[in-house]
Formats: sequence, C-alpha cells, structure tokens
Amino acid sequence: MLKARQHVAKSTLLGLSLAMASTLVIAQDAERPDLGGLWTNASLTSLNRPQGVDKLVVTPEEAQTIVNNTSVAGLPINEVEAPDSSTGEAPPAGSFDFGLRGYNDFWIDPGSNLALVKGEFRTSYVIDPENGRVPRLETPKVQIARSFGARYVTGQGNADGPEALPLAERCFLGFGNTAGPGMMGTLYNSTYQFVQTEDYLTILVEMNHDARIIPLYDSAEEARANTRPMELKQWFGDSRGWYEDGWLVVETVNINPQQIAESSVPITTDGVITERFMRYSDTEIVYQFTVDDDNLYSQPWTAELSYHATEGPMYEYACHEGNYAMPGILAGARRAEAEAAGEL
Repeated sequence: MLKARQHVAKSTLLGLSLAMASTLVIAQDAERPDLGGLWTNASLTSLNRPQGVDKLVVTPEEAQTIVNNTSVAGLPINEVEAPDSSTGEAPPAGSFDFGLRGYNDFWIDPGSNLALVKGEFRTSYVIDPENGRVPRLETPKVQIARSFGARYVTGQGNADGPEALPLAERCFLGFGNTAGPGMMGTLYNSTYQFVQTEDYLTILVEMNHDARIIPLYDSAEEARANTRPMELKQWFGDSRGWYEDGWLVVETVNINPQQIAESSVPITTDGVITERFMRYSDTEIVYQFTVDDDNLYSQPWTAELSYHATEGPMYEYACHEGNYAMPGILAGARRAEAEAAGEL
C-alpha cells in the first residue's frame, strides 16, 4: 500500500511540475487581482523546514525523496495501514490505532506532494528567516497553555464541562489554522471558496465551515481607521483589506486570545498578521503572511504558499450535527466520578 502511494505521489509531483512549467503567468498590472473561485492549499510541506534540509527550493527528485520520508499526523511512514478491525472491539489506549492517532488512514487526505509555489517545490512555508523556521523566543513574554496535543496523544483530558474541551473539538474553529489568519492546509478538508466583491472578500473554509468576511477599503489608512473596538474579541481577529501593487493586502489585529493555545500561528492581542494575495496565474494564487509579535517571536517572520485551482462542489462540513462525542465524554466522566464516590 505504501509503495503504491509513493508511486502515485511521484507521478503527481512530476505531473504538477510539468504543468506549472507550461502555465503562462498573468501580468499583475491590474490593481485588483481576481481571487474568486475554488482553491486548495493541500501539501505535505510544513510551516517549519525539516531538520537536515538546508534549502527552501528543491528539485522534483529531491522533493520526492522528502515526501517518501514524511510522516503524516506523527505516524511513522511504515505504519500507514489501519490495523485489523474485524473483532469489532476498540483497541486499548496507547495502542496502534487509539490514543496515539485520531484517525485511520482512510480519513487522511493532506496531499501527496510538497508545496508548489510559482513552479518551485518548497521545503517549508517559512521563507523569512532564511533558515525556514519560526523564530520563537526562548522565553516568551506570554506563556501558551496548550492542551489539545495531550488529549490527541492520550485520549484523556479534563471533562469538567464542555468548556474544558479544545475549541476544535467543540467545533468553534477548525484545527490546524485552516482559517488563519495564516491559512494553511491540514490532514484533510483543505478546500477554500473565495467570493470577491467591490467591498468584501469572503473566504469559506471547508474545514469546520469557518468563514472570514473581510471588508475592503481604498487604502491602508482608511482600513486602519475602521478597526473595531478592542473589546470585540472576534474569532480570526479584526481583518481589513486594501489593494496595493497588484496584491490584496489584509491586516488582522486583536485576534481572540482563546485561539492562541490551539493555533499553528500563535499570536497575542498585541500582534499583527499581514496577509498578501496575488493572482499568479489562471490556476494559482500566491499567498504570503507576515507575523509581527515581539511577545512570542524574536523578529517578524514570513511564510509563503500557494492556492491551486480545484473542482467543486465544496461539501458541507457538519462538525456537531450527529456528533455524540461531547455528551459521551461528559457522561462517561460523570459515571467515573460516581463510581469513584461509591454511588454506583
């Protein structure tokens, strides 16, 4: 199964490389790039460059070697097959298919190639600093209390009430920073629909049916003059956009502090994330985001990836509908407490 996946991945890599080489670049003389359509940012590239890789851009052959040695969701590459489930019994916590992984291979669809940006295979989304790694402070000024990772690995966590469960598990936000700001693909559902008008850009994210509604202004000065009150801690922050030299620039401030613990791009309410969108070709949008927050990082840093055109439709992501996990978790915790107290 693994060899078959690698063969398909290799074919995909080489095919994409040839296709991109023959794509004509659209001149960016237009002040307002057309971003409308269905797009995907799925890839096996990560935010940070892997240890032992010193180049941002690699050849198709080098990219294939990296793909062959890339684990998905923390799983060793030789353990992608799901275990025997014919018994119908749940495996014990910490075993191959429970606790240490949330899904079997059937549900995972992160893409089969490294990120392809302007015809180049990239080893990291981070392009600045040049080492391709997020410049985190050794001692951040604001501590981040993370909980989701431990729950994913152990299957255990606080169940005092629904608020104890992570935001993604409660279906407030998609996991993996799919809606951003700083939008990146994840294990699956990496499709986006961009709807652009004279006054707004709306980004509908397949993961968790998140939606960003971004008002557009004539200049950066006008956009910044229309920030919302700081008391409004919105999911994904307060985003405002304007056009600049063929790019759509979107500046986001005042991101809801509850996002920091589960975000792939942590940022405090003092920080600013600036996103830039350019229509590079008929089938590609180049996307950059710069993170500026000296509470967490030693310098501003920039990531770059691409959205590639894809076919629809984009299906509904019904996160809570028919999902019995939360009441099951809470009911199980209440029963355990009652048993421990000798009430059952």
